Amino acid sequence: MITVTDLRKVYRQGKREIVALDGVSLSVPQGSVHGIIGHSGAGKSTLVRCLTLLDRPTSGSVDINGTVLSAVKDSEVRAARRRIGMVFQHGNLLDSRTAAGNVAHPLELAGTPKETIRERGRELLRLVGLEGFENAYPSQLSGGQRQRVGIARALAADPDVLLCDEPTSALDPATTDEILDLIRDLTDRLGLTVVVITHEMHVVKRICDSVSLLEKGRIVEHGPLTDVAARLDSRLAKALLPLPPAEPVLGAGGGDVVDILMTGASAQEPVLTGVARRFDIDLNVLAGSVETIGGTQFGHLRVQLSPGADTAAVLDYLRGQGVTAKAIDPAEAAEAGEGEL
Repeated sequence: MITVTDLRKVYRQGKREIVALDGVSLSVPQGSVHGIIGHSGAGKSTLVRCLTLLDRPTSGSVDINGTVLSAVKDSEVRAARRRIGMVFQHGNLLDSRTAAGNVAHPLELAGTPKETIRERGRELLRLVGLEGFENAYPSQLSGGQRQRVGIARALAADPDVLLCDEPTSALDPATTDEILDLIRDLTDRLGLTVVVITHEMHVVKRICDSVSLLEKGRIVEHGPLTDVAARLDSRLAKALLPLPPAEPVLGAGGGDVVDILMTGASAQEPVLTGVARRFDIDLNVLAGSVETIGGTQFGHLRVQLSPGADTAAVLDYLRGQGVTAKAIDPAEAAEAGEGEL
């Protein structure tokens, strides 16, 4: 597993200090995929560099399966890095080497016998779906195939952890899903612990078990994916279950606007019908989405009540049905881009 504790990284430019990471802590259990999402400048690249010991953290620790990597001596850094397989945005393959040659490279650096390298290379390329492509050069491969070679290379030294830095941002949507499904499958089959650095919520929804939102060097929201999605007020939940902007009827023509989040069994219940019958009111559905996240079904609805409806009573009733609900400002309902962080 991965345990990051109070990680800080401060860069100095003359007398000026730039705090890139400000007390980052997270824990990723073995065999799970954790997504770290954030905008450019949030600290994602610095976190990658500290996790891989390309940069020493100013303070705090990085622990992988009981070994504190941040405390290893400079002479032991290379051996420590072998515990982490790295998948890059563009594959970062060596153009002068074949697919098998790229996979072999980290094994050659480790002094692995040639016959073992050949067998391991064939095994890994078969594992990522590239059997028969051993002698192909990067220029002869598609973007998705190059990324598969990059994944095979990352697995060559049999690492404990796979760290994926924007692994699909350069790929088309269909290929993106293929690569994400491959990472998820490898995680489950090999028992890997995976950290995915991304700015795309689709990546998180597709393969992650848990997620952290990194902002200005701090983790501001985090948790298991299903728990985060169930927090109606959280920014991650809004990004996981986005709603399009919807113009409510203002003034005397329309009542209060209510957001409703249904989870699991409640997502399949006729909740709105129950409200309409119990309070003898009309409900105008302004927007809605249904998603399956982490194996759990979620339904997110935005509705407008009839004028004069007892909003407090409606909210109490909904909560009594195991549904998360809150009244919102009508102006909030009309805001665009709710699916963004």
